[in-house]
Amino acid sequence: MKKLTFENIANFFLKNFFQGLVIIGPIGLTIFVIWYIVTSVDNIIPSIAKEIPGLVFVSTILITALLGYLGNKFVVGRFFFDTMDSLLEKTPGVKHIYTPTKDVMSSFVGDKKKFNNPVWVKTNENPEIWRIGFLTQKEMADVDKHNYVAVYLPHSYAISGWVIVTEEKNIKPVVGMTAASAMKFAVSGGVAGFHSDDNIFKAPE
Repeated sequence: MKKLTFENIANFFLKNFFQGLVIIGPIGLTIFVIWYIVTSVDNIIPSIAKEIPGLVFVSTILITALLGYLGNKFVVGRFFFDTMDSLLEKTPGVKHIYTPTKDVMSSFVGDKKKFNNPVWVKTNENPEIWRIGFLTQKEMADVDKHNYVAVYLPHSYAISGWVIVTEEKNIKPVVGMTAASAMKFAVSGGVAGFHSDDNIFKAPE
C-alpha cells in the first residue's frame, strides 16, 4: 500500500480534477455557445425578448429555413434571390463583403458544399509526410497549372487553414472516413474521426 504523502494526495486530486474538466468542459462550452447565440439573436428586438425569451431566435431560424425552401423550390423565389445575388455581387464595396462571405458559407453548407472530398496529400518526399485535406479544385489549367490541384489543409484546434497547389500525383483519396470524420480527424489533431478509439495513443498513467 502506498504511503499517503502530500505529493500523492495532490497528484490524485489534480488527476481527478483535470479528468472532471475533460468531462464538463465540452458540455459547459457547448451550453455557453448556444446560450450566447440565442441571446445575441434575441437581442435584435429587445422588447420581444423581454416578454418572450427565445421567440426572436426561433422566428429567425424558421424564417431562414423558409427562405431556403422558397429559394430552392419555387421559380419566382429562385429568380428573386438570383437577382439579389447578382445585384450584390456587382455593387462596388458591397461585393467585397458579400461575395467572400457567400463563398465561405456555401463551402460548408447548402447544395454546393466544397469540403466533401477528403484526400491525403504528400507534403514532403524524404522523409515521406502526408497530411489530410480537402480537394477544392480538381483542375488548375485556367491559371497555367496543368495536372495540378488545389487542396485545403485545415489547422488543428482552429477554424483556420491554408491552401496548397500541388501535382495531382501527390494526392490520394481518403478511404474509410467520411468527409465529416476527416475534418474531425484533422481539427482534433488526429485523436478523433475513427470509428474506434483502439488505435489512439494513450500516455501511460
